Amino acid sequence: MTLFQSESIIYAIGDVHGMDKHLQKLHGEIFKHHESSHKKRPLAIVHLGDYVDRGKNSRGVIDTILALEAKARRLESLTVLSLRGNHEQMLLDALEGSDAKAMDMWLNNGGRATLRSYKRKGQDMEDVLYHFPMVHRRWLENLPSILHDEDRKLVFVHAGIDPSTFPNCDPQHYLWTRSMKFFDPTQWKGYPAIEGYQVVHGHTPTLGGDPEIAGRNTRINVDTGAVFGGPLTAAIIAEDLPLAFLKVK
Repeated sequence: MTLFQSESIIYAIGDVHGMDKHLQKLHGEIFKHHESSHKKRPLAIVHLGDYVDRGKNSRGVIDTILALEAKARRLESLTVLSLRGNHEQMLLDALEGSDAKAMDMWLNNGGRATLRSYKRKGQDMEDVLYHFPMVHRRWLENLPSILHDEDRKLVFVHAGIDPSTFPNCDPQHYLWTRSMKFFDPTQWKGYPAIEGYQVVHGHTPTLGGDPEIAGRNTRINVDTGAVFGGPLTAAIIAEDLPLAFLKVK
């Protein structure tokens, strides 16, 4: 299975966490970079999840991505793909409304900031949840947890994979894993299904605001902690070009 047009330049964006201005700025830098460096090639943007929580404008982040996805439907040369992160999953679990523990977990992990971004004058938090925009909820529900391009041997995922069970991992790994078996690609040896793959992910903020590269570009982490004062980062990936990055603050 292939996810991208031939010769596409792929820009994979790390955790946004409500930083809508950062995301809009990074989208702008991506289009500018692509126009100046790769104008004749298709452009693909992959969002790696965690659009909501902690930052001030989760609602704005989702609206920004929805607008970009709509643009891609109009432009043959543009592909936009968006993944589910663990914070989207926590939000969906909270919206179900049947599990108090799920609600507490979400609220205690940045969910209150998300609620504030949806709140209108005079609304209390319970009413915000009850009237959560259906367009946003359906979009969240339909987000995949992994993008697997077999032709290019590329995997995009929010948190990571389990090398020992790939490509049939427990879906929880895609959203939550911080396993050392995943973080250290030397431990992937002996699992032929993952051999030769490049895995691009977020979820675990890197130190110092720089993306993390493990192995020979085998594992690439582009969560550079934008909501914690770091940059928002996109990895630039193409079969015939060296790995590069774009950052905004």
